[in-house]
Amino acid sequence: MKSTKGTYIAEVSPALPARDGKPACGPEYRAVIAKDGPPPINYASLYEMFMASVEKFPDNKCLGRREGDGYSWLTYKATAELAAAVGSALTKVGLAPHGRVGVYGANSPEWMVAMQACNRQNLYCVPLYDSLGEHAIEFIIKHAEATCVFTQSDKFGTLAKSLPHVDNLIKTVVYWGPADAAATEAAKAAGADVYSWDEFLQLGRTNAVEAVPPKAEDLCTIMYTSGTTGDPKGVMLTHENVMAAIITLHTFVMEYECDLGPDDAFLSFLPLAHIFDRAAEELFLHLGASIGYWRGDIKGLMEDIGALRPTMFCGVPRVFDRIYGGVMAKVAEGSFVKKTLFNWGYQRKLHSLAKGYSYDKAAPLFDKIVFGKIKEKLGGRVKLVVSGGAPLARHVEDFLKVTMCCRVVQGYGLTETCAASFIAVPDVWDQAGTVGPPQPVLSFRLEAVPEMNYDPMASPPRGEVVVSGPSVFTGYYKQQDKTDEVLETDSNGQQWFHTGDIGEITPGGALRIIDRLKNIFKLSQGEYIAVEKVEGIYKMNPIIEQIWVYGNSFESQLVAVVVPVAAKLQAVAAHVGVKGTPEELCHNDKVKKELLAQLTATAKEGKLKGFEQVRAIYLESPSNQFSVENELLTPTFKLKRAPLQKKYQPEIDAMYAALKKA
Repeated sequence: MKSTKGTYIAEVSPALPARDGKPACGPEYRAVIAKDGPPPINYASLYEMFMASVEKFPDNKCLGRREGDGYSWLTYKATAELAAAVGSALTKVGLAPHGRVGVYGANSPEWMVAMQACNRQNLYCVPLYDSLGEHAIEFIIKHAEATCVFTQSDKFGTLAKSLPHVDNLIKTVVYWGPADAAATEAAKAAGADVYSWDEFLQLGRTNAVEAVPPKAEDLCTIMYTSGTTGDPKGVMLTHENVMAAIITLHTFVMEYECDLGPDDAFLSFLPLAHIFDRAAEELFLHLGASIGYWRGDIKGLMEDIGALRPTMFCGVPRVFDRIYGGVMAKVAEGSFVKKTLFNWGYQRKLHSLAKGYSYDKAAPLFDKIVFGKIKEKLGGRVKLVVSGGAPLARHVEDFLKVTMCCRVVQGYGLTETCAASFIAVPDVWDQAGTVGPPQPVLSFRLEAVPEMNYDPMASPPRGEVVVSGPSVFTGYYKQQDKTDEVLETDSNGQQWFHTGDIGEITPGGALRIIDRLKNIFKLSQGEYIAVEKVEGIYKMNPIIEQIWVYGNSFESQLVAVVVPVAAKLQAVAAHVGVKGTPEELCHNDKVKKELLAQLTATAKEGKLKGFEQVRAIYLESPSNQFSVENELLTPTFKLKRAPLQKKYQPEIDAMYAALKKA
């Protein structure tokens, strides 16, 4: 697989000049492997697709739950029987086709069975993030007009508090896990009938009904985006949308010999309420492979990985940043011999990968004596590591490619495109740091952003990424105005989705995401700041656990809130002769000055321009990290910039005041 320009993407229609007030657009590109059009979808619905796997792989392991030292499994046949029982029960309690069913809880077999039951009866599954608070749950239930909710017992209490505020919509609650008497009584008081999982199964078994197979154009889900500002938007995805994503992923893994099939296993730990994980799980169901669910506790995640030994691992940059930080900290603490061996092997393998050697031939000796031990952290069987949800820092991507002894790729997509939009081609060095070509189901263009000097006809071509294809959503539920902002139809009747992301096309025929339109702002002197790029450079410094960079058009300089790694904070303090608790050190001027100096050095190494460099920092204690729970991160670990600004406005004001006095 050579990686010369045009190898992986092909022009299928010409560029569009600026006209009628619309910016210019570059050529329409498709993946070379699908230049004549997307692969065919041979199923009418996700229900039909799943039942095809049940018929072909009835006794294969399907859904697994962690029990004891290992996993207990439901076969494909048993999973289908449970979905039929749950679907029949939903019909019995009054759900008609196109009804809305919420699911609230951590990933589990029950979560997936409930979703398959919805597919069976042509109901719309409405996922609720297991980390969302009461307000968002109330908003989604009311906005989607859900009448039934499946909930994990750990979340039942939170759900019960919301029920009096959802206009009496919820008529049925089904919980899995231990009974919660107080939540049950509260739900009943709010007018809902309450069933345990086993009771609901029994209701369905004694009132069995036939499936109501959906059509391709029927909705399968209203999936609410986590959003960085305001209320979430309900993304309407049809059966065809999600099937297109699954088929295109299958085409990709076959074309590039990723060797996934019925004997493979996937660890489900990213939220099933998010399209990234759902698309991966649907792919594994299509393959007849197995899905093992984590126990819902981040502290036990590595144990779950060890028990399942997955063959594909999907994660977000936050997860991989932690793996990188943990391994590098152990390397730093190791003996001189171990440290030297690791660094020597690392550079040798990285050099070989850059010369075009495949992951398994770049440094087999070092894989055996050094890196194989790190691969075992992910169970030792991983064939493919996929990072998505946000850009992965290049040094972390290089680290994974060296140490995981398997193919490592970045992917890119949105809820609106069913996640599977672009994926880097494995084992092609110049696709590193990119999200690769479009998936076979999509085509894309780059649209000019004149006010920021992004030109799709320049070299390299740059602009807003707009995509088209059968995996693109149909619109936002009850929000036509928001839909019209991002979906447009061209003169040929082809519909295009504006992602809001800025991309560039590399000479090797891959897309690189530069930043997000909404995350670009202008300083008072007129310079534009691509803030995610700036944060990505600073995150290369091992001192950084988290960083949020801030600026606005009234100020000429950038400031930042930094959460340091606890151990690194202590090391910085020792270097300047200061002692204290992490909280005390974060407020120490000597520590702050030294840490800022080290960050400035990182900025210069990363070739940040002067106006892109942070001039003042506020240190937040490592015990007060940005998190989903304190509503400073989305469930996919993106920074929520508006809430961050609200929380740290006093500190921002103080930093700017100090800079003006200096």
